Amino acid sequence: MSQKESASWTRLMNIVSKSGSPNPKRVRRVLSEDDERFLRDIEKTHLAKDPSVEDLFGETQGLEPIGEKASLPEYFKELWQRRHFIWRESKNKVLNQTSNTFLGPFWLVINPLLLAAFYWVVFGIVLGISRGMDNFVAFIIIGILMFRFSSGIMSQATKAIESSRSMIRAFSYPRAAIPISLVVRETLGQFIVMAVMIVMILAIPPHVSIDATWLLFPVVFLLHILINAGFAFFFSRLGYKMPDFAQAMSFIVRILMYGSGVIFPVERFIENELALTIVKANPIYMLLDSYRSILMENTVPAASTWLGLAAWAIGLAVLGFWYFWKGEEEYARERR
Repeated sequence: MSQKESASWTRLMNIVSKSGSPNPKRVRRVLSEDDERFLRDIEKTHLAKDPSVEDLFGETQGLEPIGEKASLPEYFKELWQRRHFIWRESKNKVLNQTSNTFLGPFWLVINPLLLAAFYWVVFGIVLGISRGMDNFVAFIIIGILMFRFSSGIMSQATKAIESSRSMIRAFSYPRAAIPISLVVRETLGQFIVMAVMIVMILAIPPHVSIDATWLLFPVVFLLHILINAGFAFFFSRLGYKMPDFAQAMSFIVRILMYGSGVIFPVERFIENELALTIVKANPIYMLLDSYRSILMENTVPAASTWLGLAAWAIGLAVLGFWYFWKGEEEYARERR
């Protein structure tokens, strides 16, 4: 073998050895333009007919870029193939997140209830906002417990990609599984919270009464899940692109809480018609208003509310997923 052929052989061996796997379907190495050009040149020489070189060259044919963005149909297919992993991972995290405490999963309920009790004392008793309201207890319990369903997802989503860094490095899978898993996990925990919420508003005076309108509660909750999915997709990519965004998230959540009627009726404090219209158009306000109409007042939300919620749910879920998918190739890269 000539010196030039020896050098070609050595370079070819280096390219293949860096891939780290003899199975082309498992290889995830990215070839440089020089490597690709060299391999194309090798195919045109007598070296390509050498059985050993041919076998080694064959291994390079399955190389795929790390984190390569698949087409949307293929991306959905890959997500569906990993549905069992998403479900198990979400379920296990719900069961294990409080496993090292004495009360265990009861903290899923205790934390928001303590917060609701705090705001009830401050705003209902000390500040007297409950005056003139028939059932301020149910108002604030529904507001706090259902708002936390969204605020928890938004806060965690900003750190979702970074907290999954080790798994991203180890496995090749559609990264949308990360925010989806977050939404599934929080939804599973929310079922427990909602059960306790309903028991409390039924038991604590002045009691609410069960009505046929309660059958609409699951419909609003489904729209709530879709809206949360949109939040998870948007904030996951924003948190990855701008790490400092996670530090400002608590401030954003607090503004959203005071601007969505979570702990007091906004109509009492906002006199400007334009500002009130903007507040009532935000999805969190619309969700809480629908929950309260159904559970407290036993009335069906207005048609405009249903249309608004449907538009927010579909729009946020679709656009959020598209925005997250557009950054698919970024998530596997190391920060510099």
